[in-house]
Amino acid sequence: MIKKFLIGVASVSLAVMSAGCQSTPETANANTNSESSAMSTTTGPDNSEITTTNQNGVRTETRTFRNNPRVSKVVVTTRDGNRTVKVYSPSGQEKDVSSGSPDVLHATGDAIADSAGWVKDKSLTGADKTKEGAKTVADKTVDASKTVADKTVDTSKTVANKTVDVSKTVAKKTKAGAKKTGRAIRKVIP
Repeated sequence: MIKKFLIGVASVSLAVMSAGCQSTPETANANTNSESSAMSTTTGPDNSEITTTNQNGVRTETRTFRNNPRVSKVVVTTRDGNRTVKVYSPSGQEKDVSSGSPDVLHATGDAIADSAGWVKDKSLTGADKTKEGAKTVADKTVDASKTVADKTVDTSKTVANKTVDVSKTVAKKTKAGAKKTGRAIRKVIP
């Protein structure tokens, strides 16, 4: 009797195990989809993040910029060997970018925006130029003040040297004049 009971328990557990290993078409598709929809996220250049997904043979790479004023994200989709690139501005404007554009997953946000044909904000350019102009003026002022100081020192040295030379010449001429006067007096007074 115990033998029959143990055989019955073993056959029931074998039936349960074989039912658990079988898969229905729904579970088979779920397993396939979970395998083909791998997702990974990496840190990209220019303060961005790149997320890559693979679903049903379509590879999608999305690069999201955290604080670029000209580009918010770039989406690269590869399907059956065909690659499409879409660039999105912070205002939501979408632009297809040709294959001749820079490598959008590694290029700077400004280079991507330039390839999309988006113009840089002119107010930023004006501020940048004003800042550069102020630096240039400051540099030139420092250089000019150094030049003036150097020339003043050189001129004062030249004036001092000429004063010494002139005073030596005056002293020599005075001495020579005194000698001539002394000789003239000797000639007059016998």
